[in-house]
Amino acid sequence: MKVAIFTDNFYPELGGLQDSVATLARGLGERGHTVRVYAPKPSPKDFALGHLSAQEIDLGPNVSIERVFSFHQKTAVGQTRMVIPTGRCYFSLKKFKPDIIHTNACFGMGLEALFGSKLLHVPLVGTNHTAITEFVKNKYFSKEVSEKYSLKFVSWFYNHCDFVTAPSESVFTEMVANDFSRPHQVISNPIDTKTFFRVDENTRQQLKQNFGLSPHTFVFAARFSPEKHIEVLVQALALLKKDFPDVIFALAGHGAEQMTLETLAAQLGVKENLKFFGTLSKEKLAELYQASEVFAIASTCETQGLVMMQAFATGLPVVGVGSRGLLEYVNEKNGILVCPGDPEALAKKIAFLFENSHQRAVLGEGAYQFVQSFSVPVIVQIWESLYLKLVKKC
Repeated sequence: MKVAIFTDNFYPELGGLQDSVATLARGLGERGHTVRVYAPKPSPKDFALGHLSAQEIDLGPNVSIERVFSFHQKTAVGQTRMVIPTGRCYFSLKKFKPDIIHTNACFGMGLEALFGSKLLHVPLVGTNHTAITEFVKNKYFSKEVSEKYSLKFVSWFYNHCDFVTAPSESVFTEMVANDFSRPHQVISNPIDTKTFFRVDENTRQQLKQNFGLSPHTFVFAARFSPEKHIEVLVQALALLKKDFPDVIFALAGHGAEQMTLETLAAQLGVKENLKFFGTLSKEKLAELYQASEVFAIASTCETQGLVMMQAFATGLPVVGVGSRGLLEYVNEKNGILVCPGDPEALAKKIAFLFENSHQRAVLGEGAYQFVQSFSVPVIVQIWESLYLKLVKKC
């Protein structure tokens, strides 16, 4: 098959959506499909923010990437681009002759995908990765009005797709309440279990030494932005320090909130216990997970939580909050959930796992086994079947 994948967010921008799109494209290419990814054109600064050389990502010989002129969009991560839809991708699509178009966006590049699909009479699959209400901010309208009309637009867009997917049912719950009515299905993001895997205890201890971590380390990775609520994890760190003076919160990523987090850590007396590792390659991030005891997440915006799923693949149990997609992927066999915004509850459960190595191992094993159902080969095969079904139907 020839598959055209559209996205508003892509390499070198940091994020789970970006990783998911790249992993799916690579996986489809490895199975012999011809894939073309349409994504915003980044600037040299975007690569620099991620400490990357300014060159295109290599997703294999069967995957090409077409960049579309874009503008810088101010966000916490500093790498987001905005495409103004003009229908320009139609001409490229016409030459490419895709069997199916798959959009992971509903704004700039999503509208380009929609235009191309309608004009070329090619089936369109839409994936909604985002809890839009967590990101809506408008100085001209109230939060309620902004949320209402953003949800209306999202539902309007995906109602023009032949089939719609999302990584969790929570996404569809909001959309259906706003007149969404198209055929839909939950499909997990593909998890790279070749990069994220378990290691033996000797290797783990060596990695711990390499990173300078203590026997009481919890980890998180993300863009540093308000909806991730990393400040709650820093507050939990301060509470944990009372019983575990050597506790370390290992934090990977970058973003506008870093200075705020550093200030908060200093105020709470845990500046030395909070270690920033910057934006890591997948291989280094996997090693950071492998060297830690617990993965902790306080974010309320996750439609799945790709970094959490990657941590599962390394055998890490999670302590998280009961919000959106986390409610669907964290269970009694792989982690513990507490109420959002409660650092005391988070600290209590992290401490429990620090003190109970057996329970930590049991949950870690459950996490590892759970995530195997979402490995790249499994998820790519699901997409293949869906694409073929739609191509035959249309």
